[in-house]
Amino acid sequence: MPAVNYQYEKRKKELEKKKKKAEKDRQKEIKKNSNKPKETPPPPIAPEK
Repeated sequence: MPAVNYQYEKRKKELEKKKKKAEKDRQKEIKKNSNKPKETPPPPIAPEK
């Protein structure tokens, strides 16, 4: 039976962790940007009489 390559297993786990974190951060950024209120121009000022 071949020996277990622990470095490979560790690297694989780290890459999965990094990918998951990146996806989570991306989702947070999307959520953060979608919650911002849309900037609307101020209403026109009526001329005084």
